[in-house]
This record gives sequence, structure tokens and C-alpha cells, in this order.
Amino acid sequence: MNIASLVAASQLVAQERAMEVTAVNLANINTPGFQASRVQFSQWLNPQQSGAAPPGEKQIAYTQDRATWRDGQAGTLTQTGNPFDLAVRNGGYFSVATDRGPRLTRDGRFGPLPNGTIGDSTGNALLDVTGKPLQLAPGDTRITITGDGVVSSENGQLGKIGVVTPTDPMKLQAEGGTLFRADTPTTQAAQPAIAQGVLEGSNVPPVLEVTRMMNDLRDYQFTTQLIQAEDDRIQQTIEKTLATT
Repeated sequence: MNIASLVAASQLVAQERAMEVTAVNLANINTPGFQASRVQFSQWLNPQQSGAAPPGEKQIAYTQDRATWRDGQAGTLTQTGNPFDLAVRNGGYFSVATDRGPRLTRDGRFGPLPNGTIGDSTGNALLDVTGKPLQLAPGDTRITITGDGVVSSENGQLGKIGVVTPTDPMKLQAEGGTLFRADTPTTQAAQPAIAQGVLEGSNVPPVLEVTRMMNDLRDYQFTTQLIQAEDDRIQQTIEKTLATT
């Protein structure tokens, strides 16, 4: 493969990655608390020490998949009226207990579990400020949650919901659609702002994301055609050379 094809191939790999990320975003448009991912590419410059570079050029620029970062912008808040639906109005994450350890989430679809704890839709217990599950008693039927996370019922105060902030949000590792593993330390938010009866939607803008997918696909097709055209040119050159010998 010649240099032109190699450069185009690096661009093709990057475009494939961009379409994969965009496809995941589109699949989670309706997932509460989902945070869109974005790709970042850069040039990888290969200095040429011989005459292999094109005339007038001393470097060849390949496309490099530099990083994938997460858009931390909050999604739209929607009133549901369900007392166990919660949303964090500012930065921060709820903390839930999974079989792999504590995980962070912005998905506020909680409810009472059979064992009396408050948990998410997959059975992960919602944790309080001490890192323990919040427990309901059989007689706790009217649940109120204040803006700072204090959970109470008609029988009194039950605990305080923990809202944590990671030291470096960009280093959160996604596990599924809405859970994150924090590989850096987390701290309790000094002034959490929790809304009861409200859900935060996905922060993926549908129209913009579909447009991004169409542009990614168009660029992918163009690069594919470029590589095919270059391969055809090389093949024709070889055939003409063989025909004249």
C-alpha cells in the first residue's frame, strides 16, 4: 500500500470510530441521565528522512484517534410526579452499590426494592452520605426528599442521599448506559441540589446527532472511494507497465 492509501486508511479508521461513538449516542437518546461521548482526533506527523515524501513536503500527516471524552452538560429535566424519581440539578452523581463496588450515575429512576432499600431499576441500592444503602421501614409510605438530599417519611428522617463529585470527571469509565466507575477519588458535594419527582433526560441532541452521523457516513464513503480510486490507479499503472515490457 502506498503513502496516499496509508494516510486515507488512517482517516478511515478514525471515521469508523466516530460512527461507533455517534451510534451509541443515538441509541441512548431516551436513556435518563445518559451523557454523550465525543471523539477527538489529531495529526500524527511522520518525518520523512528520505525522498519518500511528496514534493515540497517533509512530513506525512496521519489521522490519530487521540481520545474519547464525555459531554458533562446536564440533560433536560422532566416532571414525573413519582416521589422516587430524582435529579441532580447541578454537578455531581448519585452513588449506587453494585456487585462490582460503588458506581456513579445521573439516572435517577429509583424505587423501593423488596428488601426495603431504595434502589435503581436494576436493583442497585442508592447510597447515603456514609456509603450505606438507604433503608425504608414497612410503615414508611409518604416519602419526601429535600433539596439537600434528606429523606424522610411520616415516621421521621431516614437518612441523607449522597451526591458525589469525582476529582477528574473525564476519567470516569462508563459501564453500560448510565453507570460509571470512578478511577479517581470522589468527595461528597458540599451543596447538593436534588429535585424530587423529576428525571434528567439524556443530553444527546437528536437532530444534531443525526446530522453528525450523516456527515460521518458521507466522509467515510468519500474516503473509501478515494482508497478504491488509488488502488485502481496503481493497478492500471502495473498493467500498462507489464504490457510495454
